[in-house]
Amino acid sequence: MKDYREAIAFPVLDARHMDRLKKMGVSCEFSDGELLFAEGDRGFDFFIVEEGEVEILEHSAGSASTITIHEAGEFTGDVDMLTGRSSLVTARARGTTRVTRMSADNVKKIVADEPELGNIILRGFLTRRALLLDQGFTGLRIVGSRYSRDTVRLTQFVARNGIPHTWIDVEDDAAAAEILEQLGVSVEEIPVVITGSGEVLRRPTIAALADTMGLATPTHRSTTTDLLIIGAGPAGLAASVYGASEGLQTVVLEAHHIGGQAGGSTRIENYLGFPTGISGADLTDKALLQAQRFGAQISVPMRAVGLRVEPGRKVVLLENGSSMEARALIVATGADYRRPDIPGLEELEGVGVFYAASEMEARICAGSQAVIVGGGNSAGQAAVFLASRLSKVLIVIRGDDLHKSMSSYLVDRIEQTANIELRTQSNVIGLGGEKTLESVTVRHRRSGEETTEQAAGLFLFIGAVPRTEWLSGQVETDERGFLLTGNQLSTGKTSPPEAFQSLGRSPHLLETSVPGIFAVGDVRSQSVKRVASAVGEGSMAVSFVHQYLARG
Repeated sequence: MKDYREAIAFPVLDARHMDRLKKMGVSCEFSDGELLFAEGDRGFDFFIVEEGEVEILEHSAGSASTITIHEAGEFTGDVDMLTGRSSLVTARARGTTRVTRMSADNVKKIVADEPELGNIILRGFLTRRALLLDQGFTGLRIVGSRYSRDTVRLTQFVARNGIPHTWIDVEDDAAAAEILEQLGVSVEEIPVVITGSGEVLRRPTIAALADTMGLATPTHRSTTTDLLIIGAGPAGLAASVYGASEGLQTVVLEAHHIGGQAGGSTRIENYLGFPTGISGADLTDKALLQAQRFGAQISVPMRAVGLRVEPGRKVVLLENGSSMEARALIVATGADYRRPDIPGLEELEGVGVFYAASEMEARICAGSQAVIVGGGNSAGQAAVFLASRLSKVLIVIRGDDLHKSMSSYLVDRIEQTANIELRTQSNVIGLGGEKTLESVTVRHRRSGEETTEQAAGLFLFIGAVPRTEWLSGQVETDERGFLLTGNQLSTGKTSPPEAFQSLGRSPHLLETSVPGIFAVGDVRSQSVKRVASAVGEGSMAVSFVHQYLARG
């Protein structure tokens, strides 16, 4: 008998729902052992079992393992069907099996348009993924060294884009050498990525890995899309949900990882609707699925490198040499944490110097302590998380009080955590270590006293540098490079900016100096640096997009 979660994950459809699905698909038959789809397949179909059985297997650990067996009235698939990513599992018939076959597009239509049946399917997909991970699903295997920037970069990328994976560190995992020997791979060729289908990628680029996993989607279009969103943090994802759900052809391009800085937060505790908090990864996964459920096309990694503004369209130039055209553009590229002027910092980035704190970074720092620079909420969340994994966490701030820039609930948590130390009126001035970070030197700003702390990780959460270089100065910014919007553009002026005078109107609240280009989230001047604010701006911007498209 199925337990509660299994009943949600593998529901048996009633006759009414079966009849509805049959009308949208075609009936077909598979012989014993025949594959319905395999690991690594993209755009795989949805199957409802009429007679017989369908076995779901996965091979990520190197041998076949049965996950479940679908019987009459049950259906195949999980969240990758809605996101367009490559399948993590294989489906094959057990005995002669008759099924109703349906395209992924039709499944998305049901999920979006038919609440009762759509919710059964969606809840099943989400719960299946949770059960798969709870059962220790190996997923993608990355074999590499914690001292390798390429290894860390790949692992960060898959982790923050929600790809199930296992990192096998050659420095301390005996299985690593055996795997490399079996594959005929030398240590010089690491990192190595092994997919569930057995494909071996030697030192892959992030773009190549993304393509293999189905994250990147074609960007060449012969037509102009309604709405193009650059950046898939909370603001960009919110805009994609509202844009797609309101009928706009919506495309989102993200250069790094879905979720932005918020996606790397281990626990967001002051976001409305989640009384026990929610991790940035969970919030990102839910938002991504919601956007794609409504038909938004999201592609990563896809970096914007230039902009052309032409009559009736905005053309975004991409790093891969292609371009995208849109009638309206939302810039949601966010900001990077500032890199302080510390000797040797760049050489240790990724191998001891980090700009986010997740399970992966905590694993690299295991058995040692970490130093955090910064007094904002991101620094506070990182400190609380790392303190639960490491022996000690040292927070270094230039000021004398965390209350000035950090939410009270985080300050209270820090004060109550015995292995977190706060060092005020201080700066980090030096780093020690060759292959990886070994120590951090801290100087008190008033006394000049210097101390050297043993540390395997330096986490930087200071300042903000907007990601606006790709706009090439075509959109007006403030003195720090953040995009000006709405009435900020009219400050000290007696009339709207010149570009708007021919339209007979002033810029909309979130509109930049270029009509039809909007800015939301951290990239916008004077924005409130909170997840809820970013989500609100992304949602609100779509209403202004509609007004712009209707009237110019």
